[in-house]
Amino acid sequence: MGIAQMKVLIVTAIFPTASNPAFGSYVHTQFESLRRAGIEVEILVLKHRYRKLIYPIAIRQLRQRLASGSFDLVHAHYGLVGMVARTQWKLPVVVTYHGSDILGWINDSGRRAPLGVIIAAAGRMLARHVDAANVQSDEMAGKLQRPNVFVIPHEVDLEVFQPTEKEQARAALGLESNKKYLLFAANPQVAVKRFPLAKAVAEFLASRDPSVELRVVSREPQQRLALYMSACDALVFPSYQEGSPNIVKQAMACNLPIVSTDVGDVRQIIAATKHCYVCQPTVAEFTARLSELLTHRQRTDGRQQIQHLESSAVARRVIGVYEEVLRRRKGRAVATKSPLADLLQAMYRSGANEAGGVVEEKNES
Repeated sequence: MGIAQMKVLIVTAIFPTASNPAFGSYVHTQFESLRRAGIEVEILVLKHRYRKLIYPIAIRQLRQRLASGSFDLVHAHYGLVGMVARTQWKLPVVVTYHGSDILGWINDSGRRAPLGVIIAAAGRMLARHVDAANVQSDEMAGKLQRPNVFVIPHEVDLEVFQPTEKEQARAALGLESNKKYLLFAANPQVAVKRFPLAKAVAEFLASRDPSVELRVVSREPQQRLALYMSACDALVFPSYQEGSPNIVKQAMACNLPIVSTDVGDVRQIIAATKHCYVCQPTVAEFTARLSELLTHRQRTDGRQQIQHLESSAVARRVIGVYEEVLRRRKGRAVATKSPLADLLQAMYRSGANEAGGVVEEKNES
């Protein structure tokens, strides 16, 4: 089947809204890049007033949507949404895992939350019953160890995330020209992002140099986030755990220096990029690296280093997975049941799923 004849339904529980334009922005970016590549794509955003009811009710929503359109494939984002997608067996299912849905969730103490361990185990089980699993990093692929796993980190919109002259960006954002700004681009309430470490580092640096200020940015439109990346002097990224953090890749696209913990594929992404560092999660190490960056205040050549993650390039890889799945599916008997089916149907019949009450995207960038 050629690209022009392919019709894909993307199913997700996270997607940008007017009140939170950063919510699932990476899903929106991929949706648009697939559309521009020539795929006919539609999207089903799972919603409910009570979040814990999203997933059981979504099974009915999915069936209604599939009945109203002639789709070739279902592409689900996140493991719980993948479970919903796999309650039907007529169409092949591709699941994109984002990190916590395979690795587990991190709590305030930096440990794996018990419920997250259960959901991650279910996510790994699901991978045995879908047609393909896209993951963000080699670490995630190692948790699955199956032939239908593809490492495809999310793309970067290089048209949105591009360097702007620092003073111009600061003027647009109302920032002071004589400050040294550190950027923490995540919700500080999300435990896995380890905001207390970023705050402690910034306070220590500010005690020695009052011009140092930590800017906390979340829920901003992508265009304004890009401006912050051009306006600031360094990205502080002390996360406990990641898949392939989009914030790091976006910072690279804006040539913003980075100091990060060794999580996900960060080491691979920044590689030998000057003025970008991977270090231990201590105040001393972060302070030493950031002090160096704030002294010299130089930009990186990060944009040049991530051209392979440009939207159209990643879209081609995702489409390649679609094509392979459809080739394998053609002429093969379609399964009607698996060991996972009873569990999924039970979830549907229950009318409520406490696991679904947890905001599964909270651990992702």
